[in-house]
Amino acid sequence: MTVFFSIHALTARVLITPALPRPRLRRLLQLYVGLYLFGLSGALLLRSDLGATPWDVLHQGLSLQTGLSIGTWSIIVGALLMLLWIPLRQRAGIGTLSNVVVVGMSVDVSLWLLPTVDAMGWRVLLLVLGVLVCAIATGCYIGVGLGPGPRDGLMTGLAARGLSVRTARTLIESTVALSGFLLGGTVGVGTLVFMLAIGPLAQVFLPLMRMPEPAAPAPAETDV
Repeated sequence: MTVFFSIHALTARVLITPALPRPRLRRLLQLYVGLYLFGLSGALLLRSDLGATPWDVLHQGLSLQTGLSIGTWSIIVGALLMLLWIPLRQRAGIGTLSNVVVVGMSVDVSLWLLPTVDAMGWRVLLLVLGVLVCAIATGCYIGVGLGPGPRDGLMTGLAARGLSVRTARTLIESTVALSGFLLGGTVGVGTLVFMLAIGPLAQVFLPLMRMPEPAAPAPAETDV
């Protein structure tokens, strides 16, 4: 019994959602639809060739320098960011761990499915669709309440140590976009449009997809 409660206490310290809250099927479905859409949105912006999201600029640059796929680098970077959560004392959730793997896989699959286009009208359409799909994905993902993404966890971890959320996000995204650009990633009008539009658009979809908050973990019992 002591071992059981020790494991429960450790899990509660590491994971926001050690057990999947109800309604389980709907929550899982919405989670993985949202994660796939995140990857699809990134692929749409990359195919537009008008500027990717700040993080995908980095993933694209690393891909060009190493030969590994953009999705593979998304997974590697996400996993490395999780290590940075340890000193920042951030807790993961089921959604966080799924985010690291599924979004990267979705980017690669979507890039394989999407054709390359040259006409500016089609490129603009891909840009607009990419931002819109990302907003829907954000509503799906945040709405299930199963843990922040690895990149958002870094932002909130820095904010908890004195930086404002806006400053932390601007500092992080500017750094990764510049690093990706120097590695050959595409920074353009699409990057700016994404950064300006994603917040307001996500606010539209989030209330439509928000689910009941998971119940807080019960306090662990200890021997006295």
